[in-house]
Amino acid sequence: MNITGIIGFLMAMGFIIGGIVSNGPLGDFVDIASLLIVFGGTIGVVVYNFPFSVLKKVPKMLRIAIFPVKYDPEQYIEEMVEHCKTARMKGILALEETANACENPFMKSALMLIVDANDSDKVKSMLDDSIDFMCERHESNFALWSKAAGVAPAIGMVGTLIGLIQMLAAMDPTNPESANQLGPAMSVALITTFYGCIIAHVMATPVGTLCKYNHNKELLCLQIIEEGTLAIISGANPRYVEEKLRMMLPATYKESKKSARKASSEE
Repeated sequence: MNITGIIGFLMAMGFIIGGIVSNGPLGDFVDIASLLIVFGGTIGVVVYNFPFSVLKKVPKMLRIAIFPVKYDPEQYIEEMVEHCKTARMKGILALEETANACENPFMKSALMLIVDANDSDKVKSMLDDSIDFMCERHESNFALWSKAAGVAPAIGMVGTLIGLIQMLAAMDPTNPESANQLGPAMSVALITTFYGCIIAHVMATPVGTLCKYNHNKELLCLQIIEEGTLAIISGANPRYVEEKLRMMLPATYKESKKSARKASSEE
């Protein structure tokens, strides 16, 4: 579970609600009509802009934001090094058995390309295409949340305009009491803009950012598999392959893993 994400969301909403309550009743910020305009309008515009093939992935993306898929580059490096050792000791054809045991479909496909005796250029081209197609699919998913984050404040402003129009239409210059209703009516009109900002910056944008972060981790693992596959084709030494793949890891990741290994050895 993404504990930091949940804590951050609860902190944001908690401080916002706390600030509201400290200056007045929370009920002043609850308006059903404004909720219908902003939430309904934002969802409608998003549905209008994206095909069903993208819309149906919304539950999956929400699940990824809360329960992100674990991608451990270190694990993929170790697996590729083992495959490299198998190829050097038992031959390329021995990779077919290990490929069938792979849980990752991309790694399995990459190893089977080696078994089928494809040259490195052809393998690189096919793996690059596979990675590019994945990136394109994911980018369309990220665009949904970017669109929602951009549309929500705009729909909120539309709701504010609707409220202002209705407020001005109800004003009666001949009735002194109508001026007393100006303040409450203005506050209701502004609530829609408030809702739009909440949807954009507390809900839509963080979900898109978390999905993007998960995508970057998956992309790194696929690139590790690709580089390891090409190294196996070239007949590289397993030790060289390991060092080459570790060079792809971010410096902060390598330092954290180094510290973890040091701590475990001391125990």
